[in-house]
Amino acid sequence: MSNKPAGRTATAAPCRVTVCRGCCCGDAAKIPGVDHTAQIPRLRAALDGAAPVRASECLDVCDQANVVVVQPSAAGRAAGGRPVWLGLVNDDEALADIAAWIRAGGPGLAEPPGVLDLYAFTVSRRVREALED
Repeated sequence: MSNKPAGRTATAAPCRVTVCRGCCCGDAAKIPGVDHTAQIPRLRAALDGAAPVRASECLDVCDQANVVVVQPSAAGRAAGGRPVWLGLVNDDEALADIAAWIRAGGPGLAEPPGVLDLYAFTVSRRVREALED
């Protein structure tokens, strides 16, 4: 996460958001009380076109379900931003915080809301490289 000033910068390649929907993420049996089906549409609506949101097969970090990965925009990567992995994203407040951060510029361009530090985690190089392909 970066100390760069907040502010959305127009870029050819915006942030990209990947939401795990594999074996555990999105599973009401594993995480009851969450409207998993509506989670992706709510995130897309909160982003209002600021970044594409895609669903992925299992990202192999099942102990962190539900997982969201925010990849930096081209400008964010040039400024030193790297993908940020967020786990236990199981409520609308977390989705709103993620969306606000992305709209402000995301990794490399804007500081995330402090509460997102509670969701951030580090994954193995093998898992990271599989997503970045």
